[in-house]
Amino acid sequence: MADILLKVKDLQVGYGGIQAVKGVSLEVREGELVSLIGSNGAGKTTTMKAITGTLPLQAGDIEYLGKSIKGQGPWDLVKQGLAMVPEGRGVFTRMTITENLQMGAYIRSDAAGIADDIEKMFTIFPRLRERKDQLAGTMSGGEQQMLAMGRALMSRPKVLLLDEPSMGLSPIMVDKIFEVVRDVYAQGVTVLLVEQNASRALAIADRGYVMDSGLITMTGVGKDMLEDPKVRAAYLGE
Repeated sequence: MADILLKVKDLQVGYGGIQAVKGVSLEVREGELVSLIGSNGAGKTTTMKAITGTLPLQAGDIEYLGKSIKGQGPWDLVKQGLAMVPEGRGVFTRMTITENLQMGAYIRSDAAGIADDIEKMFTIFPRLRERKDQLAGTMSGGEQQMLAMGRALMSRPKVLLLDEPSMGLSPIMVDKIFEVVRDVYAQGVTVLLVEQNASRALAIADRGYVMDSGLITMTGVGKDMLEDPKVRAAYLGE
């Protein structure tokens, strides 16, 4: 079996008096695409924030590449190959598209490689090339999502965390985002995908986890979970 790159063990996270994550355990192996699904308020985003060091842990541990990363911040983790595209995109609105992509490579010093990767992002996302000198804040939500994904990929991550990449996007843009997620995965990047769009997320996943009220309630092979009557009733409206 492939090596475990990311392991979450008995994670508990709370803030503002709310226990949002109540003992979550999950793992992501090298080369996998793992989807974490659940309804609004299930604790998915809180889990991602804890993994990337933007929320403190109350209990439990998170291991990356076999070592605990508890207490490390996102600036430490991105240097080790763990990058996240946050919910809400978080682009630098007063910078151009090209400058946003350059910021994604701030940990790198290989100028030629950075230039090649910017060109690669423009090939993956042709719309970004058309608007490369435009301020990021003036773009549509779908375009900003493309940019946020491209910026994260500029760091050449080993593991890419995606938090609700399709949220609020038009159907055609959702298709494009999932196409890119599949392509990134096919190129060998390990992916942990958090999504409310359960059918799309499980259809492309090697494995899936269902999260409800701060706990993992089910796990299995992505396509098997897609056929599970409980999953279909709870998340696919059947």
